[in-house]
Amino acid sequence: MNFIKELKWRGMIHDIMPGTEDQFNDEMTTAYIGFDPTADSLHVGSLVQIMTLVHLQKSGHKPIILVGGATGMVGDPSGKSEERNLLDEKTLNQNLNSVKNQLQCFLDFNCGENSAEILNNFDWFKGIPFLNFIRDVGKHISVNYMMSKDSVKSRLESGMSFTEFSYQLVQGYDFYYLWKNKNCKVQLGGSDQWGNIVTGTELIRRKSGGKAYAVTTPLIQKSDGGKFGKTESGNIWLDKNKTSPYKFYQFWLNVSDEDAKKYIKIFTLKSKEEIEEIIKEHDQSPHLRFLQKSLADDITIRVHSKDDLETAKQASNILFGKSTSEDLKSLDEQTFLSVFEGVPMCEISKSKLDLDIIEFLSNSTNIFSSKGEARRMIQSNAVSINKQKITETTKLIEIKLLSEKYLVAQKGKKNYFLIIVS
Repeated sequence: MNFIKELKWRGMIHDIMPGTEDQFNDEMTTAYIGFDPTADSLHVGSLVQIMTLVHLQKSGHKPIILVGGATGMVGDPSGKSEERNLLDEKTLNQNLNSVKNQLQCFLDFNCGENSAEILNNFDWFKGIPFLNFIRDVGKHISVNYMMSKDSVKSRLESGMSFTEFSYQLVQGYDFYYLWKNKNCKVQLGGSDQWGNIVTGTELIRRKSGGKAYAVTTPLIQKSDGGKFGKTESGNIWLDKNKTSPYKFYQFWLNVSDEDAKKYIKIFTLKSKEEIEEIIKEHDQSPHLRFLQKSLADDITIRVHSKDDLETAKQASNILFGKSTSEDLKSLDEQTFLSVFEGVPMCEISKSKLDLDIIEFLSNSTNIFSSKGEARRMIQSNAVSINKQKITETTKLIEIKLLSEKYLVAQKGKKNYFLIIVS
């Protein structure tokens, strides 16, 4: 498998330095990508880089994941309109451990010569005095060179601290260190990192007369111009405690046809032939969303597990398909709340469970505007609580609470209400 050719047909190359493809063709090559631990989880925006490393290793090359314990304290200005809040060492270390655990799910760390490796740049920066750094490293890169980078120029009008300005020099030294100590000859990253990466290749050239290379991937945008990986409620995280597998699955299931055709190349390991067949089948019946389902299934299993995928599908059926009270009871609380996020809700005391069902559905919860409406809907067999059909004689107290505190009322097929019992 040719690494660069693989990235090209998948639409995963934005910039590439001359000679890079030859380097990969000539020998097993060590390449790295850096991740700043600014949160205790990576998000789907990070998946482009993670998949790049997966393809790298599948092509027989060695991936290094550099977790930026040091650079995370500085803050990368690339693509930012304002300076980020700097994190303390304790928070950074917590984030580091979480990110490391997530990355270990994607790559093989015990496969011989091209085993993946995780490093923390704080391990070498902690021993370098400031004066030594500006003398031994800073002298090789001019201020003019640093100011010519887009990541710096775009921020000059709004203002940039020396801390942020120095980021590209710090990242450049990372590349130099890995080149010197790990025989790492290529840095990979998003297109917004091109300036920082090239600074690293330049430092290697000026400081040691060495040769290094660079490849960047395009920044992924949705077809409507919105930011990839962002929803109204925020980032889609890889950590199931921050974004439930159900919500993760729904994110991919709801992408547009245009985006899905692009994403299935980037975020799955399916072959060109497999993808072409999936797209062909999808185009014959787009309303069945076969393409989105193939994408969502594959990536949910990769990030989470087969069991989590089944739970996500089961949860999806509760709102959008046929489901039973047993399906509802099987959901853990986090998934349950994800499913009913945005559904009208009310809170009642436990004592109200003794009320007449008509009184409860109208005056106590306002699910119905009147007792008459509630009665008519119940008589039409159109009201359920926890997926159980309700009659005028139903006793609420006999209906088991979900997670010991929730009831889900449903009128008609699509109107849901969440009742919190305290």
